[in-house]
Amino acid sequence: MKPPSSANLARILVIEDEAPMRTALADALVAEGFRVLTADNGATGLERALAESPDLILLDVMMPRLDGFAVATELRRLGRPTPILMLTAKGRVEDRVRGLDSGSDDYLVKPFSTGELLARVRALLRRFRRSGGEVGGLLSLGDVEVDFARLEVRRKGQSLHLTGKEFAMLRLLAETPGEPVSRERFLDVVWGVTAFPTTRTVDTHMASLRAKVEPEPDAPRYLKTVHGLGYRLVVPTDFTVP
Repeated sequence: MKPPSSANLARILVIEDEAPMRTALADALVAEGFRVLTADNGATGLERALAESPDLILLDVMMPRLDGFAVATELRRLGRPTPILMLTAKGRVEDRVRGLDSGSDDYLVKPFSTGELLARVRALLRRFRRSGGEVGGLLSLGDVEVDFARLEVRRKGQSLHLTGKEFAMLRLLAETPGEPVSRERFLDVVWGVTAFPTTRTVDTHMASLRAKVEPEPDAPRYLKTVHGLGYRLVVPTDFTVP
């Protein structure tokens, strides 16, 4: 077993109901220096994800009590942007689309090699960290408060649901408040090289984000368009990124 490196101290939650697969996944991750949590069904996995706030979740689809689609959907509804790598024996395009639509960030069809699994895990962790996963502090956008440290978004004290992509876009803007972020930068950081979105995808997600956090989405006060380039975040002068 190799010793943990400074890059591999991430905590990964494995939600898998089949004991041999769960053990194999945990062993492979521990051998790479990751810290591993496990759950043997969807309901327990959801509870552990909310209580432990892991850095990444490996999520099986076909499970008792709650399937992987339901777990991912609930995590995103609660505003948790934790990257999710969905694992399933299903290989149909419809199932992959459903997994991504439910909030997963990547999709791996069984059987897969340990090397491919670890490569996907490392790529997701890099993408999440580049997109601002380690940004801390509070950001107030009118009556909307974003707590980057606790990964929560609230309006007047009530939880506000952002999808994983919307939260990642907001964090990327918060890394350099006031400075423009190009559509190509959003695609690279938030979607990654394994996806095939277009710049129109960025605009669509920004429209959805504005609808949730702006007091007047058609006349945005905080999420400003930089014509011909992308978007920038206008924030109060006392906001800083630690």
